[in-house]
Amino acid sequence: MAKRVQVVLLEDLLNLGKDGDVVEVAPGYARNFLFPQKKASAVTPAVLKQVEHRRIKKAELEAAKKQEALDFQTALTTIGRFTVKKQVGEDGHLFGTVTNGDVAEVIEEATKKSVERRDINVPEIHEAGKYKVLVKLHTEVTAEINLEVVSY
Repeated sequence: MAKRVQVVLLEDLLNLGKDGDVVEVAPGYARNFLFPQKKASAVTPAVLKQVEHRRIKKAELEAAKKQEALDFQTALTTIGRFTVKKQVGEDGHLFGTVTNGDVAEVIEEATKKSVERRDINVPEIHEAGKYKVLVKLHTEVTAEINLEVVSY
């Protein structure tokens, strides 16, 4: 049985590990694929120190993004209510529906900050009224906003 070698991954690899992980692989796999493709490097104290430094920087960046999301969540709750204007028939039903794109536009107009429409969870809205909408700002931060649908 061939001896296995330890390498430090320089990027996420499916079925092997994430960036910065130390994994054991076959020597041929490391020599013929991982090293030439710059997907891994040999384990040395300098490389381990570099990987640890990258992990610390990545953690700081993630903490800053989370804090920014928390601040934006506070801003959304401070605003209180967002209003979407849609055409309404005589029976109170909307012509069409309120989409997450409509909600993203309203949030951007009010806050001057863009929100990915994929991160907005809008319930089925077919009538004018008041609704609760969930906006995912970060993997750990979700804001619930009040949405009022009115006719124009």
